[in-house]
Amino acid sequence: MAVLALSAVTIWRMDGAAGPAGPTGRGVAAGNASDSQSAGQQTAPPPSSQTPVRAAADTDEGTPIDNPLVRSVCGDCHKIDSKNRMSRISYRRTTPEGWQETIRRMVTLNKALIDPAEARQIVKYLADNLGLAPEEAKAGSFESERRLIDYTYTANADTAGVCSSCHSMGRVILQRRTGEDWDLLVAMHRGWYPLVDTQVFRRFGPPSSTPGPDGRPPDNRHPMDKALAHLKSAFPLKTPEWSAWAATKRSPRIDGVWALTGYESGEGPVAGRVKISAGASPDEFTTDVSFTYLKSGRTVSRTGRAIVYTGFQWRGRTTVGSDDNTSLREVMYVDRDWQSIAGRWFTGAYDELGMDISLKRVGREPIVSNLDKKALKRGTAGQTIRIFGENLPSTSAPADFDLGPGVTIARAAAAAGVITLTVDVAATAPIGPRDLFVAGVNTRGAVNVYENVDYLKVSPGWNMARVGGVVFPKMLARFEAIAWSNGADGKPDTKDDLDLGAVDAAWSLEEYTATFDDDDVKFVGEVDRTRGYFTPAVDGPNPARSGNRNNVGDVYVVAEHQPAGATTPLRARSHLVVTVPLYMRWDFFTINAR
Repeated sequence: MAVLALSAVTIWRMDGAAGPAGPTGRGVAAGNASDSQSAGQQTAPPPSSQTPVRAAADTDEGTPIDNPLVRSVCGDCHKIDSKNRMSRISYRRTTPEGWQETIRRMVTLNKALIDPAEARQIVKYLADNLGLAPEEAKAGSFESERRLIDYTYTANADTAGVCSSCHSMGRVILQRRTGEDWDLLVAMHRGWYPLVDTQVFRRFGPPSSTPGPDGRPPDNRHPMDKALAHLKSAFPLKTPEWSAWAATKRSPRIDGVWALTGYESGEGPVAGRVKISAGASPDEFTTDVSFTYLKSGRTVSRTGRAIVYTGFQWRGRTTVGSDDNTSLREVMYVDRDWQSIAGRWFTGAYDELGMDISLKRVGREPIVSNLDKKALKRGTAGQTIRIFGENLPSTSAPADFDLGPGVTIARAAAAAGVITLTVDVAATAPIGPRDLFVAGVNTRGAVNVYENVDYLKVSPGWNMARVGGVVFPKMLARFEAIAWSNGADGKPDTKDDLDLGAVDAAWSLEEYTATFDDDDVKFVGEVDRTRGYFTPAVDGPNPARSGNRNNVGDVYVVAEHQPAGATTPLRARSHLVVTVPLYMRWDFFTINAR
């Protein structure tokens, strides 16, 4: 079956043949397993039977399309005006994922005939020429990086209510359109999904007669109309940011060696190296990756490919030994100076497993990639801390390192890009974050000097998992126990509290009581008692539950940690929602269909 994923350099990568040829000789791209059959089971009508989209009004807005392939493949439905602007296409800007999703919809719903190789070229052209500026993409980077986070769109409550009722606000804030095209987008929603009118678009009940807080008459427009007004103002097609970026945009020159710094929830800090080599064409690159999990010492080597869109949007894919089961997708952003790259690498059917990554170009200066611990206890001698990086001093001179007053570097041992420091922390050493100087190069806030472990937090503070394993895959959840110190003021939950890093803990589940005789904890799944990894139960009706219910529910994930020298353990918990599989996904571009 086809793989429709924005990964490596192969957007819409096909495993095997491209599918049956349509009337124009182009293959029919396969739909996703969740909403269509394989390519060999689709039948597409000839372009002449498709309904053309009307040409847009002849205004000064809109981006001319000069790519012959786009004009040829898309021109049967999207009309071209006298200024070479194509209806709908020329009046929108978005991310590579956004353009891929649009092409996907053209294939699955409108029976467009697009060969996978052509689709990749079209996405590249559109993302480069009708994309987003770095400042515009940053606001919605959580969407592209597939992060499960709490996000509240505060700029306009009506827009948040209308749009996020069905999908993430990230999809909205990564769009730029003309006012007319925002209108057409709403019309498309009402055509394809008529229930949105009764769900969120319309105002029901009698109009309000109560003046607003400012004394003005109430705004009784439909929520849809208020949202449209905001969208047209906040996300127009033409922006100063895009004009400035389009003028300087170019293919990044990023081949070379890069120091890797990362963190994976449940696994801890990561350090390593990435060699980026120029690919077969501009904006294409190959990668050789090697990194170490500092907590366990496990080393991983990966190879892959990547493509950079719009001059800064890195989209890549790596594997261990070409094994697809080890695949990691990469969504990162290249800084304007070409000296740093940052983002997220992730995998899994729901993208819930991954690591935060930042790369820094290796030059002549020392680079501290990561440390194996982030806290040193006051009044304790002989503590060790390992420094991983590039161009670190090859000698073992303690004078090359400095952690500030009260911290004495007793010994330094260098070996293969790792330096082990043995430090003594005085009982009078000031409490707080410490900068680390290595051969004169500063790493700010590298470690925290603390007095005691005062309390525990479970990270994340809430999480979500999905049952599965029978029809749909499971969505897993990971938790960490983070130790905290009260800081210099001795008070908890204040700004000077010190994050001491993840600690070992004993894990368990407790009932999150929502109803009388609640028994979710018996059915939702299990948490690994030493690692904090939650695995949900299988999907489908469970005869052992009252009402033959599915194995869903709410529980607390509880961590218990006993600090050294403490008489009683510390406890903390996180709310976990275990829910049903995601039966319908709107973000097709991140699904691997096998």
